[in-house]
Amino acid sequence: MASLKMLRMRINSVKSTRKITQAMKMVAAAKLRRAQSQAEAARPYAERMERMLASLGAAVASSPDAPPLLVGTGRDQVHLLVVMTADRGLAGAFNSGVGRFARARVRALEAEGKTVKILSIGRKGAVYLKREFASRFVGEVSFQGKKTVEFADAAEVVAKISAMLEAGEFDVCTLIYNRFKSVISQIPSEQRLIPAPLPEVQEEAKAGPQAVYEYEPSEEEILAALLPQNLGVQVYRAILENSAGFYGAQMNAMDNATRNAGEMINKLTLNYNRTRQANITKELIEIISGAEAV
Repeated sequence: MASLKMLRMRINSVKSTRKITQAMKMVAAAKLRRAQSQAEAARPYAERMERMLASLGAAVASSPDAPPLLVGTGRDQVHLLVVMTADRGLAGAFNSGVGRFARARVRALEAEGKTVKILSIGRKGAVYLKREFASRFVGEVSFQGKKTVEFADAAEVVAKISAMLEAGEFDVCTLIYNRFKSVISQIPSEQRLIPAPLPEVQEEAKAGPQAVYEYEPSEEEILAALLPQNLGVQVYRAILENSAGFYGAQMNAMDNATRNAGEMINKLTLNYNRTRQANITKELIEIISGAEAV
């Protein structure tokens, strides 16, 4: 049985831990409000731009001068996976969930005979995936230490992806990240970036007659200007979704840790009182026994 001193030390230690987890929960909740509003505000613009470029690109994709960002290299052998996680932990299964999703994707592609390369955004993703796929890594990006991630940071990632595409280092680029659904739900998702997803012919037929637009300047010039911007928008939206999901997961994890610490304090306090009562009873018995012996 633990001594009273040891029990007091454990109770004080758990109380200190509960203060820390409660403070982290409040900080995460405050940051979540801003991150959630940013993620939700970025969705309509990113979705509309993706839809508009898909419609515009459908007419240009068959052209031999189509931009590589639109049609890729024309092959499907080398896949670049851009895996996005957080730079910090203490967020439950947030990082490991997207890590498992990416690991399953790598295994599935390699089972098909494809070559896989990994570009990690976020320190935790690199640590998780390097245990098994260290040889597939072509780069790591971390935003640790930055209070807010700006569009310029996403542009740096896009510049690296574009440079790799120009060098012919991959054929298909896919973004893997946690999509923010709600405070308690973050869904590991994938989004193909290169070649850009185009509407299927069957879907266009089902939609009925489509409006015909004339563009000025030409479609090729518009795509050349907007495709890099669209790539940055999609990456930045994923960063915002990932950030909101991280703070939601961290808030829930710290809330669970705070409640678990409270339950542990109650159990330790009950054990402390029982031990103290047992010691008092033992001392009384010894005093009474000594008095009777005299």
